[in-house]
Amino acid sequence: MIDLQTLDSLDAEQLRNAVRTLAREVHFKQATIDKLTHENAVLKRLKFAAQSEAYTGEQKSLLEETLDMDLAAVAAEIEALQPATKPAGEKKQPKRQALPPHLPRREFRHEPESTTCGCGTPMQRIGEDVAEKLDYEPGVFTVERHVRGKWACACCEKLVQAPVAPHIIDKGLPTTGLLAQVLVAKYLDHLPLYRQEAIFERAGQAIARSTLAQWVGECGVQLQPLVDVLAAEMLRHEVLHADETPVAMLKPANLRDGKTHRAYLWSYCTTQFNPLKAVVFDFADSRGGQHVRDFLGLPGTEQKPGWKGKFVTDDFSGYKACFELGVTEVGCMAHARRKFHELWVNHQSQVGEQALKFFGLLYDVEREVADSDSQQRCEARRRRSRPVTDALHQWLLQNRQKVPDGSATAKAIGYSLNRWAALTRYIDDGDLPIDNNWVENQIRPIAIGRNNWLFAGSMRAGKRAAAIMSLVHSARLNGHEPYAYLRDVLERLPTQPASRITELLPHRWQLVATN
Repeated sequence: MIDLQTLDSLDAEQLRNAVRTLAREVHFKQATIDKLTHENAVLKRLKFAAQSEAYTGEQKSLLEETLDMDLAAVAAEIEALQPATKPAGEKKQPKRQALPPHLPRREFRHEPESTTCGCGTPMQRIGEDVAEKLDYEPGVFTVERHVRGKWACACCEKLVQAPVAPHIIDKGLPTTGLLAQVLVAKYLDHLPLYRQEAIFERAGQAIARSTLAQWVGECGVQLQPLVDVLAAEMLRHEVLHADETPVAMLKPANLRDGKTHRAYLWSYCTTQFNPLKAVVFDFADSRGGQHVRDFLGLPGTEQKPGWKGKFVTDDFSGYKACFELGVTEVGCMAHARRKFHELWVNHQSQVGEQALKFFGLLYDVEREVADSDSQQRCEARRRRSRPVTDALHQWLLQNRQKVPDGSATAKAIGYSLNRWAALTRYIDDGDLPIDNNWVENQIRPIAIGRNNWLFAGSMRAGKRAAAIMSLVHSARLNGHEPYAYLRDVLERLPTQPASRITELLPHRWQLVATN
């Protein structure tokens, strides 16, 4: 925003350009506010409809949680875009119910750095403001009492008081510890909010799930910029894994009959050989390849080129267009092996058994070189794995001539032969993995708990879940305790300069936290 002093120093042409720029900014903000206001109205209508439809108790709870979180998130985004028309002190706050007196309390005193007035007169303490925040450690609630003394100078009639510390939820009741507990329980331990509500009630403090949902929605908005930076940093690396898993999502049009739509959670991560340990989840309403291209920034522009690295994937067709736009395909040897394993397990196939022996030799090499550097890994693969893949290729070609078209054996052999260049590309590049198992291992916990953390709520709910899971799972990959990481990030995020937000990324957080 341009201030009046700056405007006075501009000539006519500069002033016209400034007005145009300001008009564009106002127009963009207003369009965004209108979009969010419409979304807010739709969410309120959906919440009313959900209450009037026939759902099971669990379905109704999960859907209402999602809608409450979305409403809180939209409200937070609208508030951030609205111009400040009133002083902060004039904003009316709903009256908060006092925290129970039986809960243990820890007192934190905040006093001014100096209690001597500018005129040299010692100031007198004339009172204090007390704010209580609810904290939680598994099974136990406590209360933090933040006492801010008021100091006045009788000579100058001047009042001094320590400022209120910034908080991830402005004037919020929960500590960052309680917020981190709710987020980790929901998105890492797969506990929906109605179950957390019951757990908190047993611990002695009932917190309505609508309140929990509001906290989650507001935290999701605040954490999204950090996830965007994590994704951008990951895309600066040359080798990435990708995989996808289905999740159920309820579309507004299907609300009355309760039918769900199949959406997808896409997973992207660096390899096990990369010092950067990161995984980013991206939620989409379909399995279309356009979602992958959007994440990678393809096809890109001259000013902003798309990602053109080496992509380790399975043979899903949604990735194919990326390979036509400059991305290098790296196949998954585990998928090729799986075809022959199925032959052997289901039909005791001798072809399947023999193929597994070839794959076993390749994986023996990988286990031995897992901790080697890139050059050593490449040399070992060329010396020991290349003869095995050459022999396997000849064996596949020979056996393909012996089996009938359309048979399970022909399909297993054809899978490997049709992708041979991509499957064996890892041999000449020590930075490439032999398969896509690394990303599958990252997405497996998500698949196990998806029925709990996401009930077909909305695109916004899916995006929020993907963002928070990106942070907690990346923290886990870097050896951090996810709760400790998220608590510290929520504590520091309100005052962290945008230019230094990368310090809060999971792979950098430990170094910053120990300083």
